[in-house]
Amino acid sequence: MMQDDDLPFSGLTVFDATQGVAGPHCGFLLAQHGATVIKVEPLDGDWGRKLGKTYGDHCAFSVMVNRGKQSIALDLKNPEALAIAQELAGKADVFLESFRPGVMARFGLDYASVAKANPSVVYLSISGYGQTGPNSKLPVTDSVMQAYSGFMSINRDSQGVPQRFGMIAIDVMTGLYAFQGISAALYRRQRTGKGKYIDCSLMASVGAFQMAKMIEFHKEGSEVQPPGVPVGTFKTADGYININARRDPHYVSLCRVMERPDLAADPRFASYEGRVKHEAELMAILREAVAQKPSAFWAEGLTREDVLHAVVYDYGDYFQDPHVKAFQAVTWQTHPEIGDIPVTVIPGIETAPQGTALAEAPAIGAHTREVLRMAGRSDAEIARLAEAGAVGLREPSRAAAE
Repeated sequence: MMQDDDLPFSGLTVFDATQGVAGPHCGFLLAQHGATVIKVEPLDGDWGRKLGKTYGDHCAFSVMVNRGKQSIALDLKNPEALAIAQELAGKADVFLESFRPGVMARFGLDYASVAKANPSVVYLSISGYGQTGPNSKLPVTDSVMQAYSGFMSINRDSQGVPQRFGMIAIDVMTGLYAFQGISAALYRRQRTGKGKYIDCSLMASVGAFQMAKMIEFHKEGSEVQPPGVPVGTFKTADGYININARRDPHYVSLCRVMERPDLAADPRFASYEGRVKHEAELMAILREAVAQKPSAFWAEGLTREDVLHAVVYDYGDYFQDPHVKAFQAVTWQTHPEIGDIPVTVIPGIETAPQGTALAEAPAIGAHTREVLRMAGRSDAEIARLAEAGAVGLREPSRAAAE
């Protein structure tokens, strides 16, 4: 097990004022890489704690993106609470915020104000459209950006209607790009001592993610040449299977599994170019054939022939898959509020064990007392601030305290 002081960001402090998924996901990655991440949230909590069914202070997304953080609940409209936030920001190595442009300036927590007291800070703003431009102050959600960015245009149903991808994908990828930007800025700071401001938006992140598709569209229009044929998801007798047999040897092997050597020899389909030209004809033949037998039949034959494929799983299938278990791609832990949860491996770091601080997703204000004590506040002063509604107190869960 890797010790905390072996983690790359051990010793760094992060002031995380983000809410939702994108910013908290970035903070989560910083925490899992060893940083002390102080989640600064309102007394009633980050709104991202209520994205779907809730379990106490958590939903499925919040229990993931807040693992390893310390939560302090502050009412920033209270002058004493705001002074605490400004004090914490002045000592942070990294500052994260996800409000509309101009909001943090009203609290004296914008980059110019924080950097004045803390010149070496790496400050990241996450927003929908970025800090400038005619859309910069518009509200944004993941689904809105999926529509705006063209992402829905490449995800259509059988009637051609653009569809939302079924998870908060753009927020998650934005958190990844934000983490990448901060990591690079911290390396630069190590070399030069200089801080940095990073403008990270959902719009820029989904654009970066789709760059190749945008190039395709620019050069080919909406009728983009497929990457090869046959490639696609096929209905079987009892489910679905994805097959990629676009390369000539794989196509011949697929025909062998199907016991259709005539399709391999057919001059319309014998070459890569021919299969692309006659895609509709070939795919219709293949779909009819694949539908006649169960997924296991095709998986066994395609595995034997070394053809790229995968049976379409749901998450329950994935959890039970022998390879997933052997790889330990998913482990199971118990959270005090949400109960048993699957925890997926993060490339490059070890999964924090059950009962450790990095495995815990805190309740609202679970570390308010601890953080304020470290900031020099006495227990009597903390009690007074709580009674005045400036701060929110919640004792850490038993699992976090062990």
